[in-house]
Formats: sequence, structure tokens, C-alpha cells
Amino acid sequence: MRADAQRNHDKILEAAEEIFALDGVGVPIDIVAERAGVGIGTLYRHFPTKESLYEAIVVARLSGLLARADEYGRELDPAIALDAFLRDFARQAAEKQDLFEALDQAGIDFKSRIAGFVDELNQRVDVLRQRAVAAGTIRSDVDTNDIINLVIGTCHAAGHNGADGEGIQRLVGIVIAGLQPITSH
Repeated sequence: MRADAQRNHDKILEAAEEIFALDGVGVPIDIVAERAGVGIGTLYRHFPTKESLYEAIVVARLSGLLARADEYGRELDPAIALDAFLRDFARQAAEKQDLFEALDQAGIDFKSRIAGFVDELNQRVDVLRQRAVAAGTIRSDVDTNDIINLVIGTCHAAGHNGADGEGIQRLVGIVIAGLQPITSH
């Protein structure tokens, strides 16, 4: 993609995420184009259907999470890597919860389309988990699905109870503390 086309693509995704999260997925597509500062034709060249735009938003978020998991795994101590990733994951989940709920309410099911990304995310979290277990910084009896379910469940519940980003991070910190090895007194 040419640089200007990539900029337009990114501006459209950013505008669509904001609008859909705030106003729901029923917002007319021309409003997205206007907010992005592009013409409707440019938007349709990048995203021929509204559903393709929704899917692109979800894929962009998951791709970013995959890249960060890899980066944290390469560059950080095992305990810090898992902690940093789970906090980043929680932040992303909390920020995009309104968008995902709006997509769900609109009857748009991306689970089958993004199953590969979800599997990759689980694999990346498992690598971080295994490194942390080997370093002795988390319990060995907790599996990857437990960790993901705890973080997603915490974000979901906290979001419905009006917790802000700081509150969600505090709760995720409690989840992370619960992953630490049990020590006898």
C-alpha cells in the first residue's frame, strides 16, 4: 500500500473505532469518512462493506496485541513480560468493550472469522505464562485459559460497574497477584 493510502486506511480505522464505540455501529458510513477526513469513495476502496470495516478494526486490535506479546517476550524479564502484557491486554479490552458490545448487539459475529487470531493470542500468552512459570514468578497450576478468562472477566465486570482505566488496572493487579506462587508461612 502506498504511504498516502496507508495513512487514509489508518485514519478510517481510527475514526470508525471512535464513532462505533461512542455511537454504536448503526452510524452511517459517510460520518466515518467525514470524521476521517476522506471521501466516501476512499473509504469504500479500503472497506467495501461496513462489515469489512468492523472486521478490520478487530483484526488491527488483535494484530497489535500479538506484536506486543512477541515484543514483551523478547525484551522483558519473564515476570515483567507477563504482567506488562496482561495490563496492556486489559487496557485494550476495556477501551474496546463498547465497540465489541455494539458489534454483538448488531448481530455481527466475528468469532469464526477471527478464530485464528484468538488461537495465536492464546499461544502468545501461553509462551509468556510458561516463561513466568519457569522463572518461578507465577503458579504452575494456572493454565493460559484461566489467565485470559480472569482478565477478560475482570474487565467485563469492572466496565459494567463503571470502573475507569485506573480501577480496571487495580483489579488486574489483584488478578496478577493471585497468579503468584503460594508460599507457606
